[in-house]
Amino acid sequence: MDKSSLAKGATLGCIAVIFGALGAHALKEVLLPEQLLSFETGVRYQMYHALAIIVLAVVVKNKSSKLLVTAVNLFFWGVILFSGSIYLLTLKTILAADFLKFVGPITPIGGIILVFGWILLIWEGVRG
Repeated sequence: MDKSSLAKGATLGCIAVIFGALGAHALKEVLLPEQLLSFETGVRYQMYHALAIIVLAVVVKNKSSKLLVTAVNLFFWGVILFSGSIYLLTLKTILAADFLKFVGPITPIGGIILVFGWILLIWEGVRG
């Protein structure tokens, strides 16, 4: 098992569980329904990719591939940018940090990085 990838996936998974609980309980009363839905989207995408990274941690150990390692890193940084920017945008009013609106364009960049990670997995599967 690739320990670095496992640590990345487990960290993202842990944070997703914490943020999921935060959204389901503490934020339910202070966010508008569409804000809560956005927050939940960030959590969901984070957990999906945390699990994908953990699976890849096992695969990378059995089949060393630069494409797979790159996919792990794209998933990790894509989640940081995609989900992280959603969290910041959703919480900016609670944090009284209107200056965080500059984070908006970061969300699609994170999404594109996630897509590239999946494309690398497709490529590895086709080439495999």
